[in-house]
Amino acid sequence: MRLFIDGDAFPNLLKTIVFRAIERLSIETKVVSNKKISIGNSSKFIEYIIVEQGADVADKKIVELCSGGDFVITADIPLADAIISLDAYALDHRGELYTKENIKQLLAMRNLMESIRESGEITKGPKAFSQKDAHHFANSFNSLLVKLVN
Repeated sequence: MRLFIDGDAFPNLLKTIVFRAIERLSIETKVVSNKKISIGNSSKFIEYIIVEQGADVADKKIVELCSGGDFVITADIPLADAIISLDAYALDHRGELYTKENIKQLLAMRNLMESIRESGEITKGPKAFSQKDAHHFANSFNSLLVKLVN
């Protein structure tokens, strides 16, 4: 199992949580983004991959590198859909596991909201990321790691 992190919008509150797990469990990790980011001190387990600017370039790179059984952290629902189709795991920043059972509904809702925004309607974005969200993520992340590493 390899861990991939969609780094372009990765919340700072999660960096320490994820870094500690990577080090503790010796998880091969690839952080993919279109700009330089860091999730922690230097680590022999983390490779940073910087892709060109552009819509979905980082997402396409993750899909290209990912295979069945891998684990991706992303808030991008179309990316999560692609990951699930590879028989890999995807977890969002708030700790929700994307599954074959929920991804199509989440994708439909995302597309509906995008269509509403494109029509000129002003919609609310997601609520601000909080410590409670980080805590929920940590619990879900650790539970999934226990399942995948053991």
